[in-house]
Amino acid sequence: MVTRQDVERVAELANLELTEAEKTEMLRDLNAVLEHFAQLNELDLTAAPPMTQVSSLWTEAEALAESHPLRMDEVRASLSRDQALAQAPDSDGVFFRIPKVIER
Repeated sequence: MVTRQDVERVAELANLELTEAEKTEMLRDLNAVLEHFAQLNELDLTAAPPMTQVSSLWTEAEALAESHPLRMDEVRASLSRDQALAQAPDSDGVFFRIPKVIER
């Protein structure tokens, strides 16, 4: 079970300012998710075959591979460093510069 202190600590780590109502909602939602996982853990999956990739089912047949919503991977040229950095609001010519977001 997630406690109110857990919610406050995670909000602090994420640099979020939650209202009391948001903390209450987050506490309820996180505990609901954990309860759902607990129910899933009770399922008997001994007869279910192990799977590493669900998407591998789509590539087993040509017809399925053509109809699924994911595109097939293909090697193609990407942006050069100069092209990518030209789109950046700030860079040092080698890397993107981003504002510091963690102050602790």
